Amino acid sequence: MTGNILRLFALVLTLAAVAVWLATGGNRGWTKTSVPRKTLDPVTGIEGITYDQRFVPGLDFLGAAGLSAILLGGVSFLFRRPRGKIIPTGSGTPASSSSILHINPGS
Repeated sequence: MTGNILRLFALVLTLAAVAVWLATGGNRGWTKTSVPRKTLDPVTGIEGITYDQRFVPGLDFLGAAGLSAILLGGVSFLFRRPRGKIIPTGSGTPASSSSILHINPGS
């Protein structure tokens, strides 16, 4: 059950990262924390550049989220359900009907 939860979380992480990346503009470069904006000085008429503080995730953001999701998915396979043990019963002779193997999934 824990493995399924981790795989589900990996899927949600991937979908959320793609949704955030697309919602913020789908920047195909590096992640930016400030974005240049051209401004025009009202007095002199000279064009200048000012920077707005804004988070714009890039492809490295998608890569980190994808790598984290792959890691979570891989770790999820470490939490496998234990298989049942085969417990022989009976006298052990092949002709005996009591030599049938029983599977005990609990232990």
